[in-house]
Amino acid sequence: MIEGYEIPEIRDIFSNKGKYEAWLEVELAAGEAMAELGEIPAGAIVLCKEKTTATPLNPERIDEIERRTRHDVIAFLEHLAEIVGPEARYLHLGMTSSDVLDTGLALQMLRAHDSVMAELKTLSDHLGTQAKRYAETLTVGRSHGIHAEATSFGLKLAGFLAQFQRDYSRLEFAVKDLRVGQLSGAVGVYTNLNPKVEELACEKLGLAPAAVSTQILQRDRHAAYLAALALLGATLERLAIEVRHLQRTEVAEAMEPFTKGQKGSSAMPHKKNPIICERVTGMARLLRANAHTAVENIALWHERDISHSSVERVIIPDSFHLVIYMLRKMSFVIEGLVVNEEQMTRNLNLTKGLLASSVLLVELISAGMERKAAYELIQKHSLAAWAGEVDFREAIDGDGDITGKLDGETIARCFDPKPRHIEETFKRVGLK
Repeated sequence: MIEGYEIPEIRDIFSNKGKYEAWLEVELAAGEAMAELGEIPAGAIVLCKEKTTATPLNPERIDEIERRTRHDVIAFLEHLAEIVGPEARYLHLGMTSSDVLDTGLALQMLRAHDSVMAELKTLSDHLGTQAKRYAETLTVGRSHGIHAEATSFGLKLAGFLAQFQRDYSRLEFAVKDLRVGQLSGAVGVYTNLNPKVEELACEKLGLAPAAVSTQILQRDRHAAYLAALALLGATLERLAIEVRHLQRTEVAEAMEPFTKGQKGSSAMPHKKNPIICERVTGMARLLRANAHTAVENIALWHERDISHSSVERVIIPDSFHLVIYMLRKMSFVIEGLVVNEEQMTRNLNLTKGLLASSVLLVELISAGMERKAAYELIQKHSLAAWAGEVDFREAIDGDGDITGKLDGETIARCFDPKPRHIEETFKRVGLK
């Protein structure tokens, strides 16, 4: 990751130290399982645990050995033997490298997942708070970028909250397939292992044994999770783009926090740019690229190859770094969002009542007018108002075909911009 973009807990989880510690957990769980089944002396594994607790793993030493062996797991095992002594022969007994690599990776990803979910909850809480705060703040809703009908700013934020709730559910579903380990040996046929060892060891690690491992855990599991992260990134991007649009000078309804001492441009001292949201937009593209690469990792030769391995060392840690960074930045934006309610009102009134057109259409149809005739009647006055030839409300009040169908009270209600069912929508996203 770029300097300054690293998230400490993710960096630690996916550091060499974090990786080797996860491998050691797998080896010790396997040894304990074998001891419980009477396959190795119980005292041996107790000694292994005691010695590795007293003398922590030295990642630099493992890396030094790997420069000779050119094999990371063998280097790891040689270092364990240096720490433990003769009893180290009972570690990795009957296992293959992928048993350690893939089960250890599962532990790392599950820990990183917990960090993602904590940050997602924080952002969701900020969105919920702001949605309730601005529940009654009217603003214009836009389709195709054009003024459509009135909404509330709180309702707009509630829509994003609902999408993040779906992201939360998708991640919780996808992570289920990561809670899996394997101890099945070469090509997954348990030549030198008892499947009971796999079951017991996985249980100790909080994992389920893979139904079929083929020496590795199939990469559809990882691809599905990275796809869920990419979808979360797309939601973050959608929120970021909304803020970017609202911050445009011509709109000026909401903007990112602009902190004391912050500068917007080296050439133009007046500038306040949506730099955080632009950054999030760009990073979402990286998440999608990583998800695509994870899908490419699914198709491997026969029972296994390692074409996926080098790729995962980049895309998995980077994806977690990216998504947590994005979540934290958007939490900062939403918590400190600068909202210009007066500008929202000004923009809402820019079209001088045109936003009432759909309500008028429904009322005329309900009053007995044929739909085509009602549409064309309202459109005629709307287009004239767009051209600046008439005031839309005055044109409606002065049209006998309309006032003959609708009384003054009904027409006035049509021009009331307040959405009518905010509370019901808020209940659906748990805000009431």
